[in-house]
Order: sequence, then structure tokens, then C-alpha cells
Amino acid sequence: MSVIDTKNREFSVIIVAAGTGTRMNSDIPKQFLPLHGKTVLRHTIENFLGCTEIRNIQVVINPDHLPLYDKVTKGLDILPPIYGGATRQESVFNALQSLPLEDHDIILVHDAARPCTSHDKICELVSAFATHQAATLAAPITETIRLKQDNLYLGETLDRDQLLSMQTPQGFHFGILKSSHEKHRHENFTDDTAIVAADNIKVLTILSSKDNIKITTAEDLDMAEYILSKSYSEQQNHIIKTGSGFDVHAFGDPAPSIRIGGLDVPHTHRAEGHSDADVVLHAITDALFGTIADGDIGSHFPPHDPANKGKDSSYFLQEAQKAITAKGGIINHIDTTIICEAPKIGPHREAMRNRIAEILNLPVSRISIKATTTEQLGFTGRREGIAAQSIATISIPETETK
Repeated sequence: MSVIDTKNREFSVIIVAAGTGTRMNSDIPKQFLPLHGKTVLRHTIENFLGCTEIRNIQVVINPDHLPLYDKVTKGLDILPPIYGGATRQESVFNALQSLPLEDHDIILVHDAARPCTSHDKICELVSAFATHQAATLAAPITETIRLKQDNLYLGETLDRDQLLSMQTPQGFHFGILKSSHEKHRHENFTDDTAIVAADNIKVLTILSSKDNIKITTAEDLDMAEYILSKSYSEQQNHIIKTGSGFDVHAFGDPAPSIRIGGLDVPHTHRAEGHSDADVVLHAITDALFGTIADGDIGSHFPPHDPANKGKDSSYFLQEAQKAITAKGGIINHIDTTIICEAPKIGPHREAMRNRIAEILNLPVSRISIKATTTEQLGFTGRREGIAAQSIATISIPETETK
């Protein structure tokens, strides 16, 4: 996380993260979805923690999301969260009531779902308060905009040179924003610039770019991943590294299921092993350690160690990821092939992908699971056991490879 200078002007920020993100079509609210090795919300918060003059970060959340919030913000130096209201406007109002700031203090309001905000633009926005009492980021309109007529036909064409797409963060002197919110509390505004404009406060516009994307759909999440990857690579000279892993387990005693890919898959026998004998997670763990030339699963978690007896292999996988993260690396992709005659993998493939993505906090698009047989040849062909091979790719700073 880089640190920027905001020219000795202290500021605080309200991050609005109380939404449920219904348009994302996900069981997890969009601010808690994985993005570029972290979560959307953590990227957003860390953008502001990287500013030298940050004073307070107040995140507003839905009370139902508290366990998720605590998990993704662990270790961050920010204020305890407060709960939002039924609308975004109510959520910001609640935050304003909680902050012990003076009227001329600078307060920014930012969407949790904008994780790609440029540090330079945050600095430019804060610097504007040397001469202005309200300012916002905004992007120019590049497409033709027309009004609807009778909800069916095209109407008037608007002059796009006179239009701007509002973004966040939006900044204000604290007293102005709080007063406007109190005065217009029972009206309905879509953003905070509109609230202060209702009191004839002029808002300076600072041109931003479409890279300051607000994540609303799955396609937006993919675009944010691309933007952050590009920015990350520009900040440091990264290289791609690859690791491979292979694991085998014999079938053991009769059992109703076998552990594969983090799931209990119906089968006739369990797999022999010191831990839970998950052949897929073991192969992936070896591949991840291989990307940083850090031994294999046996060197980190010896099979003779009683502490590993019956251990859930998701622990091994997460420890391998931590080793990569500690060196500044990010997992790009994992491709795994399961080799067996039985059980059938196809019915469980997508569930395995989702479970592995959940363990590693990665988009499921980065996880590939395939299955094959050996045409009844060898020990897998004789149904004596199961094997898996995996290839992992990561991005890592070149300095960490020397």
C-alpha cells in the first residue's frame, strides 16, 4: 500500500457500505466479494489508509453484515463501524452524527463499491479545500445521451459537453454537509452534492476517469479486477511464476464419502492419509508452494506430526496462500485435474470450484477443476486410489525472486 501526501490537510472519510447489492445476483454483498487478492471493501479502505493526513475512517454497514465486516477489516486502523439506515442518505446522516468533527474539518463521503479510486485524485480533492468548501470527482460523458419520449421513443439529444457523471469521493466542510443533511433529512437525494446544492452551495468538479468504477454487476467486478491488476503492475515490476503439484491417496476402509476438493463426495471408501487426505487440496497446496520455491506440503506439515492428524486440508491451502501474500504475490489461476475411475467428479465439479474459491477468497473464475481416467490402467484404473495434479500461476514482485 503506497502512501500519498495530502499537503498537510487532515481529512476524514465516511465509507458507505450498508447496501445489499441486489443487482450483483450474489449471496454475498458486493462490498465483501473477493477482488484482486482481497475484498472490494478492503481495497476501498486501504486506498484512504494510504493517505498521510487521514484522520478518521468511518464505515457504515448493515448490522446483518457485521461478521463479514469484522473478517475483512481485521487489523485495519479504523473506527468501529456504525449501522446504516434504510437509504444511502440515512446511512450518511448516521455517520455524520457519530463523528466528533469541527465545522471546517474536511469530510469525504465515498462508496464502498469504488475500490479503484486513484490516490492522486484523493489528494487533488482534499487540496481543493484551500479555496473551496465542497468538491467532487466526476467523469466526462463520452456517449450520446438522449431523453426518452413517452417511454417508447427517442426524444431530445442532450449536449454531453454540459453533462458529468457523478463519482465519489465527494468532499465538504463538515458543518456544511451536516447542516444540509439535517435540513433535508426527509427529502430524497441520490448523492451528497445534490443535498448541499439544495442550499445553494457551489461544488467544485474535479475531472476523474471511468477507471474510478462503481461495482454494480459481475461485469463491473471483472473490470475492477483488470484496473487493479494494471495499476498493481505499474507500481511494481511483477513477473509471472508457475508451480506444479501432484498427490496420490489409496482408498482405505469402507465409508459413505471421501474428501475431495474441500467436499465430502459420496463414495464407497475413504482415502488413506494422515490428515483428511484431500488429494485435490494437497496437489494445489504443493503447486502454490512451488510458485515461490518453498518446498512442498510435507516439508511444511510433516505427516508424522500429531498436530496434522485428521487436519482439514483447507488449513494447508490457506497457509500456502499466506506464504505467497507475505512476498507480495497474488494468485492468478489454479488448474487441477483429478484422476480416478470413481467417484464421478462431474456432478461435484462446480461445487469444488466454489469451495476452493471460498477457501482462498478468490473469484471462482480463477479456479479450474477437470477430471479424467487412465482407461482402466494402473492403480487408479484398478480403483485402488485417486490422484490429482495441479498447476498454479501467481504474480509476484521481481525483487522477491532474487
